[in-house]
Amino acid sequence: MRRFLLPPIAGLGLLLLTAFAAPGPSRKTKLFMIGDSTMANKPQHVFPETGWGMPLATFFDTAAVVIDNRAQNGRSTRTFLAENRWQPIVAALQPGDYVFIQFGHNDEAENYPDRYTPPEDYRQNLLKFVRETRAKKAYPVLLTPITRRRFDKEGRVQETHVAYSKVTAEVAAQQRVPLIDLDRMSRELVQQYGVEKSLLLYLELAPGDHPNYPYGHHDNTHFTELGARKMAQLAVGQIVAQQLPTLSEHLAKPTAKNAVPPAPNPNGKDAQPTTP
Repeated sequence: MRRFLLPPIAGLGLLLLTAFAAPGPSRKTKLFMIGDSTMANKPQHVFPETGWGMPLATFFDTAAVVIDNRAQNGRSTRTFLAENRWQPIVAALQPGDYVFIQFGHNDEAENYPDRYTPPEDYRQNLLKFVRETRAKKAYPVLLTPITRRRFDKEGRVQETHVAYSKVTAEVAAQQRVPLIDLDRMSRELVQQYGVEKSLLLYLELAPGDHPNYPYGHHDNTHFTELGARKMAQLAVGQIVAQQLPTLSEHLAKPTAKNAVPPAPNPNGKDAQPTTP
C-alpha cells in the first residue's frame, strides 16, 4: 500500500497555521431580566407603552452584552414560577451571566387572587431566584419595584410598594446581593418632574394623542418611551456606581439617548459586588 506523506516543509507550515489560528469569538455575557409589565417588552399595538427593559440594550456594547428580557405582563414571583418561566432561564445560565429580578407590583395585588403573593412567600421566591442563579455561577441582582405615579394634595410623591420593597432590600442585605433601589430612585425622579410634567413619563394620554388610544388612556403604572428610558438610566447608573463586573465595563459609547448621569453607590464607595 502506498503512503502519501506531506513534505516536511508543508507539514511544518500546517502545524504553524493551526497554532496561530485566530481564536473564536468570546462568549457574550447575557443579562436575563425577570419581572412584570413595567420591565417587559411590548407589542406594537400597545405603543407608546414601553417596558424599561426595552431601551436597556442601547446602554451596552452589544458585541459584549446581550439583553434577554423574559419579563411578562401581570406576573408575580409566584406565577412566574408556576408557569415554568424560571426553569428555562436557569437551564440557560452560564458562569458570569446576570439575572435582574424585579417583581412586586403583582405580588402585592390582593384584589387579584390569581397573582397575589404574601410578603413571606415573596421573600422565599426571591431567595429561590438568588440561590439558583448563584448555583450556576451567575450574578443575581435584586431591584425594588418602580413607583406608581401617585401624589398627595401637597404634590408629594407617595410610596406605593412599602412592604415589598422592604422585603426585597432585606433579602439583598441578607444574601449580599447587589440591590438597585428603583422604588426610591423612581420616586425621586417623579418628584423632580412634578405633578404635571411627570405625566410625560407614564401612559397618560388625552383623546387623540396616539392612534392606539383614540379615546385617551389613564395609566399611572406603565411608561411611555421617555419614562422607560429614564428608568433604564437609573438602573444603569447603579450598574456603574456599584461596579458590577462586565456590565460596567462594556457600556456603549455615550450619546444623547443613552447618557447616564453619575449616581452614588448605596453600598459605599469601597463596596464591591459579591462573586457568584
